[in-house]
Amino acid sequence: MQREAAEIREEWLGRALSTLPADRPAAEAAVSGLYSLIGLAPPRFHWVSSPVAALTTVPPGMRPRPSETVERLSEWPLPPRLSSLMRQLCRELDAQVRWVHQGMDRMIRHEVRSSLSRSTDGSLFMSLRAAHDPQLVMRTGWYDTQCASWVAHYDALRRTAGVFFAPEQTRQFELWATVARSCGWWWPREDVCVISERPVAVHTEVFGDSGEVRLHHADGPAMRYADGWDVHAWHGTRVPAWVITDPDVRRISREANVEVRRCAIEHIGWSSYIDQAGLRLVASAPDPGNPGSELRLYDMRAETKVLLAVNGSVERDGHRRRYGLTVPGFFDDPIAAAGWTYGLPAEQYALLARRT
Repeated sequence: MQREAAEIREEWLGRALSTLPADRPAAEAAVSGLYSLIGLAPPRFHWVSSPVAALTTVPPGMRPRPSETVERLSEWPLPPRLSSLMRQLCRELDAQVRWVHQGMDRMIRHEVRSSLSRSTDGSLFMSLRAAHDPQLVMRTGWYDTQCASWVAHYDALRRTAGVFFAPEQTRQFELWATVARSCGWWWPREDVCVISERPVAVHTEVFGDSGEVRLHHADGPAMRYADGWDVHAWHGTRVPAWVITDPDVRRISREANVEVRRCAIEHIGWSSYIDQAGLRLVASAPDPGNPGSELRLYDMRAETKVLLAVNGSVERDGHRRRYGLTVPGFFDDPIAAAGWTYGLPAEQYALLARRT
């Protein structure tokens, strides 16, 4: 059962991250079916090339009204009605699962739903937050309604545990599943529905124990759409394009965001960055928390030093990653600085057998 669940998870992950052109007829028919379930006639459809294009284009035949901009999505009437429809379906299916398949449900929630949620948060939601107000994306449950993770959860229960769906439940579920597998994000109004095409390129890396993925590409955009809009990412952190295309010491020194600065330095490599930036070595010492490795403390900038260490755990490629941590400038002892990063005094850090 667990293997089957994992296969279904990978199947839906492939659909969520698909770079194939949208199946427009299937998506439009399914959205029209969902409109019908809340008592509305099928809308007109306006397709855009990317999520950011949804902010900048006005569907033909519409007057631009401030209340109907994507930035004010939380005020639109249809997303809450459609989300309520989805939640009611989930409650009905959960009631059927609760008495017969509780153990299977817990396993599938972990193996399929939670895993897919982490993957989509590290990929599709990152691009959405780049295109739209990140706070709006977090506050608006409409985007969670569109997430393939809940669809995959009930699909896995149906296929692996034999959970019975009533005919009307099957009809509604298939509408949601068809939309999830046929197109990108969509924004429903009463008279027109805006739907985004999928990206044309997606680059990810595996980072979790259950095959979770996140955006990462060292040589270009991690996600790109047909209109040229793109997202650059370094190991799951969204970064400006220069971090990937042209990282250099001067740009790093001017960057105010600590995470962006860290990603740019990692791209160059900590040892190369230290050489190029001309950082002065303050002190070095064997790392008591990582036998065989060395801690090196460097001056970095006013009131800041950087501690260069080696990761205690092995990466997927079999190597131990060298990384740097910024520490307060008053440290002169690398062991004390390392202990500070763990919330330990130097004496306690020195007694560690192995850190991770």
